[in-house]
Amino acid sequence: QVQLVESGGGLVQAGDSLRLSCAASGRTFNRYTINWFRQAPGKEREFVAGIWWTTGRTLYADSVKGRVTISRDNAKSTVYLQMTSLKFEDTAVYYCAARSSFIPTMNIEDYDYWGQGTQVTVSS
Repeated sequence: QVQLVESGGGLVQAGDSLRLSCAASGRTFNRYTINWFRQAPGKEREFVAGIWWTTGRTLYADSVKGRVTISRDNAKSTVYLQMTSLKFEDTAVYYCAARSSFIPTMNIEDYDYWGQGTQVTVSS
């Protein structure tokens, strides 16, 4: 069992930055890849960013590429999502999710554990 807790969301203005955190606990942190998704009102949940556990290679959705950076701190069992130049369309609930693999995927069905989400609201 893996427990995930997101934090760092809030209300910001367009152009601002935010850093989201996902703290993991439970089973061995290094056996899971933890990645970020989001769900905007009335839309399906979508992949945002992923990180390869062994190499640190990253993967981003086209909609956030160049504005978002995913990183991890193994000592703290935490994954971060640094977001810059936020846009109104980035407004969503952001979730972190874990799967028992070293490789991230964009498919929601591949993930075994989910956090409760943190709300990010960007005012235009």
